[in-house]
Amino acid sequence: MAVQTASDVDGGAIEFEDLYLDERIRLVRAMLLLTGRAGEAEDLAQEAFVRVYERWSHVREMESPTGYLYRTALNLHRKRLRRLAVELRKRAVRQDDDRGGDVGDERLDLLRAVAALPIAQRQAVVLVDWLGFPPSEAALLLGIEAASVRGRLHRARRELRRQDGGNDA
Repeated sequence: MAVQTASDVDGGAIEFEDLYLDERIRLVRAMLLLTGRAGEAEDLAQEAFVRVYERWSHVREMESPTGYLYRTALNLHRKRLRRLAVELRKRAVRQDDDRGGDVGDERLDLLRAVAALPIAQRQAVVLVDWLGFPPSEAALLLGIEAASVRGRLHRARRELRRQDGGNDA
């Protein structure tokens, strides 16, 4: 099932406002699944939109401005993780386990389970299972082969089922 995005609506160039309105909530939710923190998810989404807006004259002509937006957000997340790892090594401080108070118990359990996955598996789950991108499109966003995405998904789903006591995740 292909996901209809702002770039698919009329087959031509889209306006930034259309991209923003169509993708803001989905992008924030995707970043929430990656980070487990609502504030950080909002920050990543906002920064990704700022970067896309700064390059809009070029981005709007791309085959998939939506894909570029998600790839930008994923890259920002990776950059933040690297920076955090350096800070943690320097300070030898453990990251707190604050997952946000506005999320229900079931969602919190899901966030924790997804957050426990390795980042590569987490990205595949978010892009394919949650956002509905086909593995081939997720592969383009991640810069890897579609077979790698499918392998990551398989391992992630197996781990989520294990964490859930063997039930489908």
